[in-house]
Amino acid sequence: MANTKSAKKQIRNSYRKWLRNRQVKGKMRGAVQMVRSAIEAGDAEEARALMPKASKELDKAANKNVIHPNKAARLKSRLMRHINALE
Repeated sequence: MANTKSAKKQIRNSYRKWLRNRQVKGKMRGAVQMVRSAIEAGDAEEARALMPKASKELDKAANKNVIHPNKAARLKSRLMRHINALE
């Protein structure tokens, strides 16, 4: 357990960051999963309509350093490649 004042403060800060990261990552995962489920169903129109929201959530997560920017770009690229393959 933390003894110093600064260590206790660091624990509080890391808890707040963990909560924020969890929320951002959850929204991101949900948006990506909606696109993936549309792709699996074979519905290119719906997947293409859902893609801007997923892209936005991925960019937000990357900007807040929840995920690496390259991971966001890679996920967007792979999703678009799957959507284009449906058409």
